[in-house]
Amino acid sequence: MKATPSQSLPPPPADLLHQRSLFLDFDGTLVEIEARPDGVKVEARLVHLLSALSSRLQGRIAIVSGRPADQIQSLFGAPAFAIAGSHGVELHWPDGRVAAPAIDERRATMFARLRPLELRFPGVIVEDKPFGVALHFRQAPHAAEPCRLEATRISEETGFALQSGKMVIELKMSNANKGIAVQAFMAEAPMKGTTPIFIGDDETDEAGFLMARHLGGHGVIVGTRHPTAATFGLPDVRATLEWLELAIGSGS
Repeated sequence: MKATPSQSLPPPPADLLHQRSLFLDFDGTLVEIEARPDGVKVEARLVHLLSALSSRLQGRIAIVSGRPADQIQSLFGAPAFAIAGSHGVELHWPDGRVAAPAIDERRATMFARLRPLELRFPGVIVEDKPFGVALHFRQAPHAAEPCRLEATRISEETGFALQSGKMVIELKMSNANKGIAVQAFMAEAPMKGTTPIFIGDDETDEAGFLMARHLGGHGVIVGTRHPTAATFGLPDVRATLEWLELAIGSGS
């Protein structure tokens, strides 16, 4: 599938969600990216929007995030939608079912090895996750290369995969893939038999776009990215929320 620059993509039509299943990234898609990952707040507008989308789509909606699934769940309370956390490794269904692999104990060692970067470069944040470790350098952009070098060394030693993002690099499980999460949810009711729409903003979302296209649907890129496998584009978080609100009233 040919990738294109996101700047040249048209906006999605208002009726794109008709009889589809909706997959949404979180940071940079539904909420603005904050300086610290724990600085994100979920406003009432977003809670109401996802509730309305779930109702309109008859439950065919999921958030697919690099954040742990429990973190997304705590931000929304008791959401009536599915969640794929840790780049698709953890799957949580609205009925309470959970699927996740065993925690790899090497994660603690990786975290300990990366912590000195916080002292060397004030502003760097080493985030311990259930299935990996993330290095955030948004507040210390000059530390980007040292962070990448150390993460690359650990990746080569452990087999954990490197995942680049916006001012972040993450060591994740080698089988972590947002596209696989889309495929898993699409194999079950209520999504089974429909086609997926995946909306995201980052490199990690490209696997979701590709899987959506493979299953007959579309990817929607938020912001600019070159190249991208998305079919449609939206300029920013604000435009994404406005389009989703418009889509609710367009017959889904």
